[in-house]
Amino acid sequence: GHSNVPGATIFPHNIGLGAAHDPALIQRIGEVTAIEVAASGIDWTFAPTLAVPQDLRWGRSYEGYAADPALVASYAKAMTIGLQGPLVAGKPLAADRVAATAKHYLADGGTDGGKDQGDALISERELVAKHAQGYPPAIDAGALTVMASFSSWNGAKNHGNQSLLTDVLKGRMGFEGLVVGDWNGHGQIPGCTVTDCPKTFTAGLDLAMAPNSWKGLYEATVREAKDGTLPMARIDDAVARILRVKAKLGLLGAHPVDRGNPAVVGSAAHLAVAREAAAKSLVLLKNNGGVLPLKPGAKVLITGPGADNMAMQAGGWTITWQGTDTTAADFPKGHTIGRAIAAAVKDAGGSAALSADGSFTDKPDAAVVVFGEEPYAEFEGDRKNAVFTDEEGLNLLRKFKAAGVRTVAVFLSGRPLWMNREINAADAFVAAWLPGSEGAGVADVLYGKRPATGRLSFSWPAGCDGKPVNGPEGALFNLGYGLSLGERSTIGKLDETCAYLNAGPAADWFVDGKLAPGTMITGDGAPLPGLRGQAGGIAARGVDRKRQEDAREITFAPGATLSFAHRQSGSGAFRISYFLPDQPQAPVKLTLGKNSVDITRQLALSAGKGWREMIITDACAPGLGQSLAITSSGPLKLQIAAVSRQAMPQGWRAIHVSRVTAARGVIRL
Repeated sequence: GHSNVPGATIFPHNIGLGAAHDPALIQRIGEVTAIEVAASGIDWTFAPTLAVPQDLRWGRSYEGYAADPALVASYAKAMTIGLQGPLVAGKPLAADRVAATAKHYLADGGTDGGKDQGDALISERELVAKHAQGYPPAIDAGALTVMASFSSWNGAKNHGNQSLLTDVLKGRMGFEGLVVGDWNGHGQIPGCTVTDCPKTFTAGLDLAMAPNSWKGLYEATVREAKDGTLPMARIDDAVARILRVKAKLGLLGAHPVDRGNPAVVGSAAHLAVAREAAAKSLVLLKNNGGVLPLKPGAKVLITGPGADNMAMQAGGWTITWQGTDTTAADFPKGHTIGRAIAAAVKDAGGSAALSADGSFTDKPDAAVVVFGEEPYAEFEGDRKNAVFTDEEGLNLLRKFKAAGVRTVAVFLSGRPLWMNREINAADAFVAAWLPGSEGAGVADVLYGKRPATGRLSFSWPAGCDGKPVNGPEGALFNLGYGLSLGERSTIGKLDETCAYLNAGPAADWFVDGKLAPGTMITGDGAPLPGLRGQAGGIAARGVDRKRQEDAREITFAPGATLSFAHRQSGSGAFRISYFLPDQPQAPVKLTLGKNSVDITRQLALSAGKGWREMIITDACAPGLGQSLAITSSGPLKLQIAAVSRQAMPQGWRAIHVSRVTAARGVIRL
């Protein structure tokens, strides 16, 4: 949907739409999305995503429809036609249609270890068979643009791969539209910077996405055009492709197409499609004893961290990049899952209670526990394993089970995860993915107003070894699995043994723009989720160090404190990767547990000298503790890329401060 706009219609993320197995629905979703995007005067959208995720530790897994290339191919055609309408020679797109973008070319879902912007170490046969199948149908349906992937194929960055961009895409596939880059992706090509990269254009990129580097890139590109580094034939081809797309959008000539009609955004008809899509995306994995559908007249308790949480059900890319700040107020015509279920209970003659902590006085007939992953997007969602370790939902399910209350688990996530404990503790288990703004679609299935038709488009892991599961081997529930409401299928007790549950905290607390599970960040004591936004006298924003927003710039008001804490015990020295543009204007204090150290002098020495490491051992702050806080007495700007804990080599304490500073760029306190 038009996810940056409050009040727009928000559909389930692609992983949920894949579970619907319904290309006709996808085309209708494309039509609604195009109407709402066009209504705000925008001509172009970056969809459909045609990734075929193979390792669900990837933080963008939910942007993929399925692990099945054939399903992705059918959706590629449907979404492209929905967004653009059928192309007609000599005529521009209709005023309520927009340019589609097939992305991310190529094999963004096949990177080693599921690493975002990583390297697909695969054969050409696998590249074609698994990852390229969606592009010909999208191109044949008329997709006007294709976006190059940040990722690499066998070491070659896609933004600079002439074989893939020119020979295959434009040659063999016959693509005649424009090829656009991703956010400063050209700057990742060896030998390039974000402000100078002729290699990307000679490889076949027609339009660079240079959000904050455009001026320098423009100047360098003009210079390289004049000195012959960029051949005129390549420039003519790129310009022709860009003009071809603009002409097809009706943007050339005396009377450009007018695409502005905000009144249609979030219309009742559009919301109805989203409600249908949410219902069709749900996959019923367990229904022991036929607890679903919920019975008319029942007394139902609704609880869990996701019960009244629009951010969790809408996921990343909603209002903001990571989606962490989304609230129900952003979608006043939408419904959180908990409130939608409560309304359905009352409509069925029962009584409903929304309880934040799961407490009750009158024993309910059934409890619905809504829980799952917190919102994330791109690399911030990358995981080292596919194990769900947050226990808030689990504890609620076990509490109700002990009280003899029948339970329904509604799990919100961007991917299947190992969670045998939760499946064991629930009588019914629903994979709800990220259903969007229309929580009423979830309630429709729980009450049997709509059938449970969703079927897995990715395998669900049986074991907790953290390895990817892409077929029957290692799957608890294989591709295509899903129960109907009337279907009797008893799931026995699953093995709950998992080494990851007792492995202790991750060494990383905050790395490359990603907050590790269990890490809490506050500004002057107020939550600062994801180290973004403002809390107290602390303001945080994303900045680019090596890639998009892989660091944060922290602005301190005088006297403000930024704090990191981890909910588990840990060991080793603290390591902070930081950059200080200017010397501090007043004392700066570092607090670890009960220890405080003045670091003003060390920061003054490192100011303006690039990225540095600060390492704090227990020789400086005995005990170290499980929290770290930085307090600045005056205004301060500090960029942070990483906070972690690591055991230091033997003899570290003997290294002299000045030697470490000069030789390794490290300040030892």
